[in-house]
Amino acid sequence: MQSDKSKLSFLRGKRLILTAVFVLVLAVAALTVINRMAAEDATASETPTFAVRKGPLRISVTESGTIQAQEQIILKSEVEGKTTILSLVEEGTVVKTGDLLVELDSSRLQDERIDQQIQVQNAEAAFIGARENLAVVENQAQSDVDQAQLTLDFAQLDLKKYLEGEYQNELTQAESEIKLAQEELQTAKDKLKWSEILFDEKYLSQTELQIDELAKSKRELDLKLAKNNLDLLEKFTHPRMVTELESNVKQAKMALERTQRKASADVVQAKADLWAKESEFERQKDKLKKIDEQIVKTKIYAPADGLAIYATSAKSRGWRGSQEPLDEGQEVYERQELIYLPTASSVKADVKIHEASLEKVALGLGVLVTVDALPGRVFTGRVEKIAPLPDAQSIWLNPDLKVYNTDVYLDGDGSELRTGMSCRAEIVVKDYDDVVYVPLQAVIRVGVEPTVYVANDNAFEARKVELGLDNNRMVRIINGLEAGEVVLLTPSLESGEVLPPHENVFAETAGFEIENMQAPREAVNREDDGGDRLRRDRRETGRGSVAAGSDKPDAERTRRRRDRFEGMSDEQREQMRQRHMSMSEEEREKMRRQVTDGAGEQGTSNE
Repeated sequence: MQSDKSKLSFLRGKRLILTAVFVLVLAVAALTVINRMAAEDATASETPTFAVRKGPLRISVTESGTIQAQEQIILKSEVEGKTTILSLVEEGTVVKTGDLLVELDSSRLQDERIDQQIQVQNAEAAFIGARENLAVVENQAQSDVDQAQLTLDFAQLDLKKYLEGEYQNELTQAESEIKLAQEELQTAKDKLKWSEILFDEKYLSQTELQIDELAKSKRELDLKLAKNNLDLLEKFTHPRMVTELESNVKQAKMALERTQRKASADVVQAKADLWAKESEFERQKDKLKKIDEQIVKTKIYAPADGLAIYATSAKSRGWRGSQEPLDEGQEVYERQELIYLPTASSVKADVKIHEASLEKVALGLGVLVTVDALPGRVFTGRVEKIAPLPDAQSIWLNPDLKVYNTDVYLDGDGSELRTGMSCRAEIVVKDYDDVVYVPLQAVIRVGVEPTVYVANDNAFEARKVELGLDNNRMVRIINGLEAGEVVLLTPSLESGEVLPPHENVFAETAGFEIENMQAPREAVNREDDGGDRLRRDRRETGRGSVAAGSDKPDAERTRRRRDRFEGMSDEQREQMRQRHMSMSEEEREKMRRQVTDGAGEQGTSNE
């Protein structure tokens, strides 16, 4: 009995211990859940959001630039090669027409001029000697001139005889043959016509009709032959005879000239020597004249009144484009720009538009310009000129940078502005009075659709939207959102929808795993390294910059890619896989970036 009581007491104690442990576990679990919920609430409260706004929105492109004169005279060094600046007008000096602005070193040219004068004198003496020698030997051939002149006269008479006599006779004969052939052809046609009538009435046989047809054909050929003879006469025989007779006249003239020199071989040699000496004399004189012109160009004078500005100051664009300031003792090269002379008080802002913003900018758009040297002042202007090609110097410095030189003409006389001042131009693309807008980073692309995540109770739900223009900070929402709604400001990359598995047809182009092309749809979602990387690359491709407006081009591109892959044979897919396997890792990465950039292109054409 006592043993049973002890046993019962032990069981009760054990039950109490188990109950206490169970209650403790429940308490710990409840506390953990409460703490997690509190942490989630705190995290949710810290999630960055944005309340959709409605109001005025300005779409603009802002770029830095430099103030330049709209109209100016550019003075360059026209001295060949390199030379040194001896004197230079002080920058900012108001000069008058004819004032000396730059004097270049001419000592080298002065030495060359003395040497060249000697060369000119020697060439002139040689030329005079050759000329006199030719005159002496030419007198010895006078006796042969009469015979050569007689030959020329006969050649001229032969030409006149053919043009005024023989050719006219031949032309008349050819025309008469054509007229006769035409009459005979008409007779044959009339006869054939009556023969056909008689043949139809059974009065003539088939043979007799064919004889008349052959007669008509023969007359047609005779007419054609007569016309051809006239054509040959006018196009070939006559031009040939005229050319030949004119050539005889010309040859006779040339023979007359040669006869005057053939008496002695010394005549020909004297004439050739004269030509050579004359050419050398002219060449040496031209060289001396060019040196004199170069000496004159070592002094650069003001062609008009204006403010002298160094070209190096006007072209300064930061450390990349800056040049050594113009100064005395500095070497300059031919065609180098030295001095700018503005000819009008109107000015412009010279800015460079990045290629990403080029589609927004158009001629005639209004511009707000602020100048660093005049804080608080805002100048207005308009876009007057956009370069058709990117700036070559920028491409040379950075091949990945494509900018287009743009001229913004400022309103007013610009008397307060000076060439070379730094400025900032805001090109106003569009001013909206009352539109809905959100920050650009709040919009991502899910598949091919621009999407935002809107707060709904304690969660965020995806919502497709239609986009308008953006100003690189805010983007206009045409449809899909209302003012006051709260959107997630920085959606996670995980929010982006994974592209359909058939899209991996482009793995060969982007550098993805080619083996996934032939795998079934279930294999694409495997949790291995290749699948994770493929899904991550797809998310990054879809996550790129949001394209404003219609997404039809992306949808069309996706459809073409799917059709292309589904239409491939097994052999074509194997060839694609082999091409991919032969690529280096650098080539794969480069191609992957190209496809990623292409899928994330942004557009802002729709409003």
